[in-house]
Amino acid sequence: MDWLTWFWIFLKSVLTSTAGFGPLPSLRADLLPRGWATDTQFAEALAVGQVSPGPTGLWVVVLGFMIGGGWGALLSLIAVTVPPLLILVLQRGFDRYGKHALARGFLGGLSLSIIGVALVTLTRIVFREGVDVRTVGLVLAGGLMAWRRLPAPLIVALGAVAGIVLFA
Repeated sequence: MDWLTWFWIFLKSVLTSTAGFGPLPSLRADLLPRGWATDTQFAEALAVGQVSPGPTGLWVVVLGFMIGGGWGALLSLIAVTVPPLLILVLQRGFDRYGKHALARGFLGGLSLSIIGVALVTLTRIVFREGVDVRTVGLVLAGGLMAWRRLPAPLIVALGAVAGIVLFA
C-alpha cells in the first residue's frame, strides 16, 4: 500500500469538506476505484463512528483502521487533526499580522472568492433542479429574514416548515 497516497487521500477529503460526514463522498470516490475499501466497510465505519463517544468525524479513523490496520488508523488520525492544528497556526499569524493592509486585503479578497464560489454553486444547483415560484419565494423569504437579522436557527426552522408545507 502506498502510504503517502493514503495520507493525501484522507487529508484532501478532510481539508475540502466540513466535519462529520463531510469527507464521505471524497473518500468513497478515491478509495473504491482503487479497491482499498468497500461499501460495507464504509457502512461499518460510519456505524462505529456513530455509537462511539466523541466527534462524529472520527469515523474516518475507524475506516482507516478497518482497511489499513494500525498504520491506516494512525495516518487517518493525523490527516483528521492537521486541519484544526493548521487553523491554530493561522490564527496565531493573524493575531500578529491581521492589522496590516496586506493581510486585510488578502482576507477581503478571500471573502469575495468564497462568496463567488457559493453563488456559482447555488446557481448550478438552481438551474439543474429547475426554478419555480415556490423556490424563489423560499429564497427571497430566507434572504429577507437574514437581512432583518433573525436568529439563524429560527430561519432554518421556518424554512423547514415552509419546505414541508410547499413541497410535501
